[in-house]
Amino acid sequence: EASGNRRDWLKKTSLIGSALLTSSLTHAAEPLTKPTITRRLPIAVSTYSYWPLQGAKYPIKNVIEDAARLGFDGVEILHRSMEEETVAYQNKLKRLAFDNGMALPLLSIHQNFLQPDVAKRKADIEHTFKCINMAVQMGIPCVRMNTGSWGTVKNKRQGDYYSHGIEPPIEGYSDEDGIKWTIDGMGECLRYAEKAGVVLALENHWGLSSNIEYLLRMYMALKSSPSMGLNVDTGNFVGEPYAGLEKLAPYATIVQAKTYYGGGTFYDKAMDYERIGKIFEKANYKGYVSLEMEGKEDPKTSVPKSLELLRKAFTFVG
Repeated sequence: EASGNRRDWLKKTSLIGSALLTSSLTHAAEPLTKPTITRRLPIAVSTYSYWPLQGAKYPIKNVIEDAARLGFDGVEILHRSMEEETVAYQNKLKRLAFDNGMALPLLSIHQNFLQPDVAKRKADIEHTFKCINMAVQMGIPCVRMNTGSWGTVKNKRQGDYYSHGIEPPIEGYSDEDGIKWTIDGMGECLRYAEKAGVVLALENHWGLSSNIEYLLRMYMALKSSPSMGLNVDTGNFVGEPYAGLEKLAPYATIVQAKTYYGGGTFYDKAMDYERIGKIFEKANYKGYVSLEMEGKEDPKTSVPKSLELLRKAFTFVG
């Protein structure tokens, strides 16, 4: 009987052993069948997605709460959508973002360096200094910058401007003047930003910057500054964006990703985000992607759809 018990015991332990072995082999095989996530880029949403510079302002407080509920990682604040500029208001937004687990990665501002009048350029530089101070107050590490435009095409929406992106310089001046003014003006702003520890990211935002070669020339002239960055907007391209994105992606500091649900406000673009995601993966981009939903569809439905689209495109799997 003792040997019978021993046989039963041996049988049981061998069964347990083989079960454990089978189980460990099954688990070992699992990662081979499941794609491994190599990087999941953080996705923010711009307040511009909820308030495209017209109509009643949509409170930033609501954007932060909506973004947290939907599963975004952060909120980009468009300066013009701020209801006030008091320190108390800025502190309130910073605290609300923190309480909701939201980063505030970008403050998007406007300025125009393409002005022959030195005093006007100086005023826009002073405006930038003020906005850098606000970014510091709100704990925002990056400020979006524009080259500005000549202002010679009066109604960009109604004409064919967005199909070619060419704006003639003011009479008596050239694009070369504009490039020099931008480099000089950005240089002044960068000296201020370096002390504040803020990145200034120049965007392909039409005007002079719709010419990618010009934009890269300006970026290269300034990139020795530890505060110089590039904001790559996926939608601000003449024609298809892919060739331009391939040129800019290696230098990107932050990305703004356009969607056009319900038809575009200024123009419509068919965007292949699977392809765009691969361009940024190949460029080893690691930063934030900020949604700018520029379509006419209600943000309540278009913003969640956009998040799903961008999540998929910017989750890199091996």
